[in-house]
Amino acid sequence: MTIPENIHPNFQNMITRKGKESLLNQHGLVVWLYGLSGSGKSTLATALEQCLYDEQIFTQVLDGDNIRSGLNSNLSFSDDDRLENIRRISEVAKLFVRAGVVTIASFICPRNELRAMARKIIGKKDFFEVYVECDFETCKQRDVKGLYAKAKTGKVKQFTGMDSSFEAPQPRDLADLILNTNTQTESESLKQLFQAVRPRVSSEKQ
Repeated sequence: MTIPENIHPNFQNMITRKGKESLLNQHGLVVWLYGLSGSGKSTLATALEQCLYDEQIFTQVLDGDNIRSGLNSNLSFSDDDRLENIRRISEVAKLFVRAGVVTIASFICPRNELRAMARKIIGKKDFFEVYVECDFETCKQRDVKGLYAKAKTGKVKQFTGMDSSFEAPQPRDLADLILNTNTQTESESLKQLFQAVRPRVSSEKQ
């Protein structure tokens, strides 16, 4: 995407990221959680936020449903609009992380190309990719939002895992962390996630 000639970005006169991180006494990071609906993304995102808050780490959660009810309320679930959804939220996450905020994103983000785009926009160093792995049948049984039942009756179109595909990370080690919520309890997954994130945002790292 090219910048129009009449747009002149101005970053050089603003307070630096280092200055903002020093003020907050932490390092910015985007924790990008993704997986099927019902896999536990939102639950883990809010639980991680609470754990970091208890450690006096300043955070912002960007949740898929919240974003689609506001910023991205004009987007559908077509392939093009899914891409635009992730592009916009990646740009928002980049703004937060450059302000020193630990940003926890929770989106289905069903395709490898979408995650690659998010990583490119945000920057590899600031992007911590977490695949919340859970098989379709388990998510369907949980159906915490009633979406699988609605999709089965045709009330929800382009539903991920049914009439819209979901791609696991390929290769698997593209993900920085894989949490299998089929085999782990919520507390086990949270502990693993927190232990991976906490050292990356600690002010003692540098």
